[in-house]
Amino acid sequence: MSRIGKLPVSIPAGVEVKIGQDSIMVKGPKGQLSTPLCPALDYNLDKGAITITRRNEEQFAKAQHGLRRTLLNNCVVGVTQGFSKTLEIIGVGYRVAVKGNSLELSLGFSHPVLVDLPEGISAKAEGNKLTLSGSDKELVGETAARIRRLRKPEPYKGKGIKYETETVRRKVGKSGGKK
Repeated sequence: MSRIGKLPVSIPAGVEVKIGQDSIMVKGPKGQLSTPLCPALDYNLDKGAITITRRNEEQFAKAQHGLRRTLLNNCVVGVTQGFSKTLEIIGVGYRVAVKGNSLELSLGFSHPVLVDLPEGISAKAEGNKLTLSGSDKELVGETAARIRRLRKPEPYKGKGIKYETETVRRKVGKSGGKK
């Protein structure tokens, strides 16, 4: 049995869960999210927790068991606490500014790069750090990845956009190998 799948998803106070025909709706103080149901699994809501069990022992059901539990847990955590990713902009003249629902990035190009943020994502810029936050974990991660793709960190000087927890492996330049 899946070690992750057999754990119940606890529902905190103030969170409302509705199991529908083809999706589960989770509503909380930070918004409303939904995740699709899997036909190979049974969902049981009782005493402030949801347990997910397999209908059979087929490979598809085993593969979906832990995944669907994690997606449901991400919905519950998202509507209660939310998720955030922090990006660092490193380089001389590299800046970020939040203007309404969009970002203006100066990344060494001849023009500023404008990025529109999707609905449900908020951004906060403090110096060279950009913090993206929202209730949908997948959307926060995808938005951070799109912004990082604009100027990935390069290994020689370390300039670019990187995640706060990411380490850039630095390379020695041309003269570094000679003695």
